[in-house]
Amino acid sequence: MRRVSACLIAATVTAVCCGCGPVHTPTKVSAKDRRIAKDSTKEELLGKYNSYAESVKSLNATVELKATTGSKYSSVIDEYHEVKVFLLAERPERIRMVGQAPVIGKTVFDMASDGETFRISIPTKNKFIVGKTAVERTSEKPIENLRPQHLVDALLWPTVHKAEAVLFEEFNDENARYYVLTVLRGGYEAEILRKIWFDRGDLQVARIQAYGTKGALVSDVHFANWQPVIGDQEHASGTTANGSSAFPMAMRIERPHEDYKLDLQVAKVALNQELDAERFKLQQPAGSELVQVGEATEKKQP
Repeated sequence: MRRVSACLIAATVTAVCCGCGPVHTPTKVSAKDRRIAKDSTKEELLGKYNSYAESVKSLNATVELKATTGSKYSSVIDEYHEVKVFLLAERPERIRMVGQAPVIGKTVFDMASDGETFRISIPTKNKFIVGKTAVERTSEKPIENLRPQHLVDALLWPTVHKAEAVLFEEFNDENARYYVLTVLRGGYEAEILRKIWFDRGDLQVARIQAYGTKGALVSDVHFANWQPVIGDQEHASGTTANGSSAFPMAMRIERPHEDYKLDLQVAKVALNQELDAERFKLQQPAGSELVQVGEATEKKQP
């Protein structure tokens, strides 16, 4: 029986190879859809990344934002309605976000952070929330974990310093081919600080993952649809005065430990404008309830 089985298998393989059995069906990729993987070096990619990170000092953008909380690992997945967001960000860590409901233009939230303290006004609940950005607190309602500073690293990239060790690798899947720079922190007991993914189709940054201690994935940001920046600071050559010629018009920010993700579609963006410091200040609305977020408890004041 073993001999018979072996002979049958051999005969089947021979028939297929000789074209007497089922044959494969090739799928031709059109010239339009064919992707070509560009080559680069670690030094070139580091230079490209740092050049962009150093060039963007501030941004003034209008975006469509959609939030989703939960995942297949939680009991409930909630999708929230899109809101129109007016967003200001400036180095080192200042950010202001005003979200408005579509059509009616009613303010849904107003958030600000200076890198040390965050402030969030929620007019629909008549609450004004204040806390330290360093405080780690996870709410039972993931949408309440949204903090303005979570967008800072996604929008204003930190540079990679010469003293930081960087690993270089290729990664391929069925959709694209990538170069990955893995930035390490620490000495002998090194840990991953950041992973920077470059799509080899255009050598633009496609993804940035930031890690905390013990390998915890803090944020996972995807970038797509890089488009030339159009604005007052654009030169005839097509590059902007700040040295960057493109901006990602689509982003997804995932915060796995806070259990939420944000999808951003950029409608309009201007880079490196002079932004008045007053525009980043958020005062408590009169009559709203003050909620102070602390490490252990929340204090409410009238």
